[in-house]
Amino acid sequence: MGKLNRRAFIRSGFQFAAFTAIGSDHLICASFKKSSKMKVHDFNVNIPLPVQIVIDDVGWWSGKDGSSYKEPYRTGIQRDHIPADYEAIVTLGKKLGVRPQAAMVLCEWDKNNILRNLPTATWMGKNWKNSKWVGPWQEEAAEIMRGNPQHFEITLHGVGHEYWEGDNVSRAEWADENGIMRDPDQVEKHLDFFEMIMLQHNLGPFPASFVPAAFRHSFGRSEGREISMAEILEKRGIYYINTPFHLMNNAENIENNYLAFDGNILTVNRGYDLMNWNDTGIIPQGVINGPTCGMHWANLIHPDPERNMEIVNGWVSLLSPYKNMEGKLLAINSNQFQTQLLHHVCTKVYQAGNEIRIDFSETDKKQCTQYKNELTLQVTSVKKIKFTSDNIQIFSQDCIKREGDFMYILGLKRDKEVKRSDVRILID
Repeated sequence: MGKLNRRAFIRSGFQFAAFTAIGSDHLICASFKKSSKMKVHDFNVNIPLPVQIVIDDVGWWSGKDGSSYKEPYRTGIQRDHIPADYEAIVTLGKKLGVRPQAAMVLCEWDKNNILRNLPTATWMGKNWKNSKWVGPWQEEAAEIMRGNPQHFEITLHGVGHEYWEGDNVSRAEWADENGIMRDPDQVEKHLDFFEMIMLQHNLGPFPASFVPAAFRHSFGRSEGREISMAEILEKRGIYYINTPFHLMNNAENIENNYLAFDGNILTVNRGYDLMNWNDTGIIPQGVINGPTCGMHWANLIHPDPERNMEIVNGWVSLLSPYKNMEGKLLAINSNQFQTQLLHHVCTKVYQAGNEIRIDFSETDKKQCTQYKNELTLQVTSVKKIKFTSDNIQIFSQDCIKREGDFMYILGLKRDKEVKRSDVRILID
């Protein structure tokens, strides 16, 4: 993002999201009425809202904000980046047991100067020269990413983050200031070069997720375009977009304040970040209200890289409670996050006697095929209880003893043909 206060302009759009979540939870709890005709054990059940960590602007070697002289904003940190900054992401993932998404910008990884052939991607245009940032530190950082695939997910963010036409620079790479997608041919070329730079460093397959540079993006087809960004991305194997809805062109077409499907592509509403894009060396504070714990790379590290772990540990302290928080779930990876969010929004749970009934009918109407069959359920009870089911697999079960009650976290998996599953509650 630019020099705008992201908390200010994103908070306004997400206050409604927080209200929606509270209202939704109220409706769920209200449905658990005790039957007057039978004695029912006292418990509550919910499909928790997942929270995923998404870190923007990873990949720069220069931290310098170049926006005042027609270069990219970068991270805004007052030093160069080093491999320890990549290690900070991995350490965050390991300590929380999750796989953070690293939304990457790759132009300063170009060791063969191939971006001379894509002048709209950098401030140097056809004179692109990246020798300053080519060195053994690239291989060291690449090895950190390659060696920790469970704790570092490369996500598409951009090649150079902005868009250059001669001496003119504009926001942003994939869409203009109004969210109108760039010329499709240019979009395809930028995607091609992103992949080619990944191949230079053996960084693995093309990403499956996308965070639009500067959050400039259009839901569906932009005016004057015969193809949408989502349609282009789907051909590349991307099936998930994370961006603030209130900044999105065509946002009036969204289905829900948490998620929407752009064709077959799941698009998730990002909550407001707890920090400004270039805040560095600050211990995080606050509450994650939406489904995304969004941050920028500068927010995770320190001006003195030897103190990076102070900031990482601050994020660990803030986020650890979400692993066992009632109504919330810190997602272990992108796939679990997307699947759980779909169930949180679309799948219905309600109490019938001493049973929990789960209705997947609305969920199954969605066009996506890579989700739907696994979900996490939370059940709170004043007594210990047991769970059995004949038509849904309970593949994991954790019990947390709290003051005055127990909270059970159930991992469930259903057969694809099952529309409704009953999980029978048995009192111990």
